[in-house]
Amino acid sequence: MIPLKDAQDYVLGKVPKLPAEELEITSACSHVIAKAVTSGELVPPFDNTAVDGYAVRAADTDGASENNEVSLEVIGTVPAGSQPNFEIQGGQSAKIMTGAPLPRGTDAVVMVEWTNSSDDGRTVHISRGVEQGAHIRRAGEDLQPDDQVISEGTLLTPAHIGLLAGIGVYQVSAVRRPVVGIFSTGDELVEGTQALAPGQIRDSNRFSLMALLERDGFETVNLGLIHDDKGAIESTIREGVDICDVLLTTGGVSMGDYDYVKVVLNEMGDMRWMQIAIKPAKPFAFGMVQDVPVFGLPGNPVSSMVSYLLLAKPSLYKMMGRKNVLPDHLFGIAADDFHRRADGKTHFVRAFLHQENHQTFLSPVWKQGSHQLSGMAEADTLAIIPDGEGSPKGSPVEFFRI
Repeated sequence: MIPLKDAQDYVLGKVPKLPAEELEITSACSHVIAKAVTSGELVPPFDNTAVDGYAVRAADTDGASENNEVSLEVIGTVPAGSQPNFEIQGGQSAKIMTGAPLPRGTDAVVMVEWTNSSDDGRTVHISRGVEQGAHIRRAGEDLQPDDQVISEGTLLTPAHIGLLAGIGVYQVSAVRRPVVGIFSTGDELVEGTQALAPGQIRDSNRFSLMALLERDGFETVNLGLIHDDKGAIESTIREGVDICDVLLTTGGVSMGDYDYVKVVLNEMGDMRWMQIAIKPAKPFAFGMVQDVPVFGLPGNPVSSMVSYLLLAKPSLYKMMGRKNVLPDHLFGIAADDFHRRADGKTHFVRAFLHQENHQTFLSPVWKQGSHQLSGMAEADTLAIIPDGEGSPKGSPVEFFRI
C-alpha cells in the first residue's frame, strides 16, 4: 500500500492545467481568472453621499444637539443620478439621497435621522453636529485607475463579478473548466425500473458521481452503462477521450478483479494501478489515454465517492486553475467513540456534525460499510481517523465536509 499523499502527489503532478477562454462575466463565477484585471477609472467616479440626509457645511452644525437644534435653509434637493447646479453657502443645506453627487461647497452630510424638516420643507432642524467628511464617499477611495482589481489565479466569486461590472468589464479570460465523461462497467449492473434478476444490482455509482461533479461545477458527459465487452469498452473510451477532458470509470480496479477495463486501459494508455492506505477506497487507478486523464475509481458505492473526493476532485480543481485543491481540513470534538482497529490505513469515517455551546461535535453514522450508500447519504462529513485504536469520545477529530 502507498500513502494517500503519495497517490495525490502523483496524480496532481500528471494532470494538466486547461487553456483559457473568453467568458461573459455572467458565466464566469466559480471560474479561475487567467489574466489580471486592472481598473480604468475611479471607483466611485465622484464624491457622493453614503446616506440619505442633508448636504451641509460642517461648521454650520457646530454645537447642534437635541436641546439646541441648528436650523439651516434648504435650497434644493439632489436625487441619485442627478447633477446639482448650485452651491452650498453658509447657513444653507440641500436634501440629498444616497449615492447622489455633492453640491459645490458641501463638506459633510447629516443623516436624515438627526434632522426634522419644516412643514414647507424650506428649513431643516439639525440635532447633531458633524465633522468635515462625515458620510461622504470620496471619488476613487475604492479604486484608482491602473489599480489591480483581480489578480491572475483568483477564483471568481459573486463579489468579483459585481466588481468587474462596476468598472465596466463585462468579459474576462478564465481557465476552462474540465468536461468530465463518466461510464460504468459490469455485466451485473442494470439501469431502469425492471425487477432484478438473480445476481443483478442497479448502477448507482454513475449517478452519485455525476451529481458530485455537477455540484462541484463541472460539465458531465454520461457515457452510459457498458457491459463486459472489450470492443464496447474500447469504443466508449475512444469516444470519451475525443469529447472530454477527463474520464471517470468505476469498478474493475481491485487486485482480484477480472475486468476488460483493465485490459483495454493498459493497451490504450499509461496506467498505474494502486493500493492506497485508506479505508474505504483502497483500490485506485490513474493514467493518461491520448493525453486525457483517466481515473479508475473503486466499484463499491461509498468507495467511489470517497475516491472522487480525495483524488479526482483535487485533480479537476488543478485543471481549472485553482490554487488550493485539497479538501479543507477542520477540527471538531468526538461526540461518540470512533471505533477502529489498527490495519495500516487511515479511515475516513462517515459522520454528521452538530453544534453545541459554540463547539463542533462529530458523531459516526451507524452504517459504515463501503457498500452502504444509505450511510453516506446520512453523513455530511468524513472524519479522519488515523491508524490505531480509534478516537474516544471527547477527543479532537480532524474532518472535512463531503
